[in-house]
Amino acid sequence: MFFEFGIKDAIDICLVALMLYYIYRLMKESRSLNVFIGIMVFVLVWLFVSQVLEMRLLGSILDKLVSVGVIGLIVLFKDEIRKFLYQLGERQRVRKIVSLFSRKQDKEHVEDKETIMPIVWACMDMARSKVGALIVIERATPLDDIVQTGEEIDANVNKLLIENIFFKNSPLHDGAMVVSKRRVKAAGCILPVSHSMDIPKELGLRHRAAMGISQASDAIAVVVSEETGGIGIAIKGKFRLRLSAEELESILAREMTD
Repeated sequence: MFFEFGIKDAIDICLVALMLYYIYRLMKESRSLNVFIGIMVFVLVWLFVSQVLEMRLLGSILDKLVSVGVIGLIVLFKDEIRKFLYQLGERQRVRKIVSLFSRKQDKEHVEDKETIMPIVWACMDMARSKVGALIVIERATPLDDIVQTGEEIDANVNKLLIENIFFKNSPLHDGAMVVSKRRVKAAGCILPVSHSMDIPKELGLRHRAAMGISQASDAIAVVVSEETGGIGIAIKGKFRLRLSAEELESILAREMTD
């Protein structure tokens, strides 16, 4: 008797393959790939023992381990699970589709340009003077909890304002500045610090904080190094370093209109 294979089975296989691919990618990014491979080997052994060989004693022991192990995996991979669920509910693609039918697109493009250029000009001046800076640009994910850790400002994005915030003797220069809805929302904010081993050792706490907020949300983090004067940007847990003014403007224009 032949095995019946229908369209539902094909969809089922495709969905399982897609889920495994996303889990694999998350594990690879978080340097937990070996753990993922170990889990998959254990699952295959469990299915082979309990379903194929039908070993009742060993199968029942493995069943108990699986039921308890699920809780352990949730605790062990809580950050990866949070990131997976966040990506699942990300609204960027929906916003792209909506923007295609929106009449406000041209107006928003002009407003984005008015927000981007003061940031670029300020970063270039601070880079020349080797003044450290960390600017976080909010996108779909609200940063209200981050804003509450600093001093609320609520002002237009202005080159002189940015430079005054990060001036070396300013009381707010050690924290991050948050830009929300094309306005400077707050300064002196505290960001979550990334403990990723992929960050080069020569990069300091500002870069780790920039990486941390980009991993925890969809925000854009622009950082100016106090030691080298280099400009970098962190988006979705990835760094781009030693940017020119043109490169920074291009990246911000592309990412802020997405």
